[in-house]
Amino acid sequence: MSGLELLSDQGFRLDGRRPRELRKIECKMGVFQQANGSAYIEQGNTKALATVYGPHEVTGNRSKIEHDKVLINCQYSMATFSTGERRSRSTGDRKSQEMQLHLKKTFEAAILTQLYPRSQIDIYVQILQADGGNYSACVNAATLAIIDAGIPMKDFVCASTAGFVSDTPIADISYLEESQGGPELVVALLPKSDQIVEFQVNSRLHLDNFEKVLDMAIKGCKDVHAVLTRVVKDHVGQLASKMSKT
Repeated sequence: MSGLELLSDQGFRLDGRRPRELRKIECKMGVFQQANGSAYIEQGNTKALATVYGPHEVTGNRSKIEHDKVLINCQYSMATFSTGERRSRSTGDRKSQEMQLHLKKTFEAAILTQLYPRSQIDIYVQILQADGGNYSACVNAATLAIIDAGIPMKDFVCASTAGFVSDTPIADISYLEESQGGPELVVALLPKSDQIVEFQVNSRLHLDNFEKVLDMAIKGCKDVHAVLTRVVKDHVGQLASKMSKT
């Protein structure tokens, strides 16, 4: 794909978006009745499912018990059909383990962990279709699932990416844009306080351009927050309507 024009002279990207535009986001809460909380999200062609169980007693090795806060267990996987290449379901590969650590760190910073000492919360996320921004989709789906489970958080956690193409910051990078090897920032944000709880930089980015790209990633997080807030309000409204009819 060498020589692929990621940004046209008219300022359009390969999928027709302007540099500041997110891909279309569709999401739904309460999609898996067996879990305490669940959510499904589509960010462009990237699709993710999150389920949450707990708080419950710590399972397995009792030495993992945290006496002053909850233990957060994150599990990440990609469906065998999530990419064009057939892949194993294994969650033990290095990339999956790294993703699990990033997710654990993210939600430890957002969940009010001190409310559930000596307990455990399980967060399972699966990428059903991968087209860039896997971490962001997982975080955003898991945030909705945690809210669906009624687990208190300091704030929503919203994640987005940004890149830099032709001297222009671009928001919410797709797989085609990711695969060109340019700079990419990944940010998870608590929007009300502007606290960044997770931050990754892939590839080099000159210091002169860093702030512009970071600002674009933060704007992306806030745009995601606006969408998730609407979804939560709609979900609560639907639940209230069902309860009033019973």
